[in-house]
Amino acid sequence: MAKKPNNIIVGLDLGTTKVCAIVGEVKEDGQVDIIGIGISPSNGLSKGVVVNIDRTVESIKKAVKEAELMSGVQINSVYVGISGDHIKGMESKGVAAIKNREVGAADVARAIDTASSINIPGTQRILHILPQEFVIDDLDGIKEPLGMSGTRLDVKVHIITGAETAIQNIIKSCSRAGLQVNDVVLQPLASSRAVLTQEEQEIGVCVVDIGGGTTDMALFRDGSLCYTGVIPVGGNHVSNDITVGLRTPSAEAEKIKIKHGCAMASLVRHEDTLEVPTTGGRPPRLLSRQILCEIIEPRIAELFELVQQRLRSTGSEDLIASGVVLTGGTALMEGIQDAAEKYLGMPVRRGAPKNIGGLMDVVNSPIYATGVGLVLYGAENHQVSPGKFSGGGIMNRILKAISDLL
Repeated sequence: MAKKPNNIIVGLDLGTTKVCAIVGEVKEDGQVDIIGIGISPSNGLSKGVVVNIDRTVESIKKAVKEAELMSGVQINSVYVGISGDHIKGMESKGVAAIKNREVGAADVARAIDTASSINIPGTQRILHILPQEFVIDDLDGIKEPLGMSGTRLDVKVHIITGAETAIQNIIKSCSRAGLQVNDVVLQPLASSRAVLTQEEQEIGVCVVDIGGGTTDMALFRDGSLCYTGVIPVGGNHVSNDITVGLRTPSAEAEKIKIKHGCAMASLVRHEDTLEVPTTGGRPPRLLSRQILCEIIEPRIAELFELVQQRLRSTGSEDLIASGVVLTGGTALMEGIQDAAEKYLGMPVRRGAPKNIGGLMDVVNSPIYATGVGLVLYGAENHQVSPGKFSGGGIMNRILKAISDLL
């Protein structure tokens, strides 16, 4: 039986190493079932940015076709993720008079609109405006202001922007693949939807999504996103180090990393060995696995030291009681949790998608966190018109309330 189109949500994760399309079906009770997955090698992106539209279109088409075959539905529109070091995050404040002495959706929208009236470079576009806290007169710490009494409404928001050209290239790639883009969503924000609990977000947590070309960070405290950042180091840098250090082809270095890699050489037994393919038709060499891991460990150490520097710069290093949640393909590497705990000095766990049905066993891996998160994000927001006031939660209810008034 054909699925109802308005109940189907598709997340498209455009990564440096893979393109992943995940199809979700929203049930009447709000439960999201994953019903299809498609994966294709990514050949047109570098460090999260489209550098070859034709190759990106080809990768998108392959992933979408595979997801269509598995789910049995035709895919026409997607929620697509975005990353890259062009992403910027900033804080802003807004204020509005409460017209009827009771906070309504229009009052909140005006307050947020004033908060968004900030000077940003003409090359940047606002992706998300995420409310952190509302203040009514002198009462602060309010998360849900609708219906409360007062005369003045203040709001503190986190604004996320991205490069206009990067956003347009993603939209153009999807359009040429025959897809409408419902919304462009920051990838670590999507990953957070899939892997975090509400309790973790309340007491403080940082998602570290280690992709192929970049590592994305999203820090939550008191239930709200308070910092986003992108580090231009990812899993591909580890593969490149292996290529140079072991003098092996790039494709073989990637396979070696996945099959034999370990983030800490001290966790590997001295007697462990592996075969390393060489170039020029020469026979493979037998090598100690410890040598491989001694190549990997410094790059992983560098990555987590950069993460720690970002946390210190926000003043949040000692305020994230839940620690760090790792997602992305590199999060599957042996010893990665031990290395993260060693260099960050806080609890670390791997993050896999939660609170979904359907093919949950198939997507129960950090590599699907962004794709599933995009589906969950879409399920929260697809009933309201997409726009700059995106982010779900309170904004979803405010947008719905405004649409009901029109």
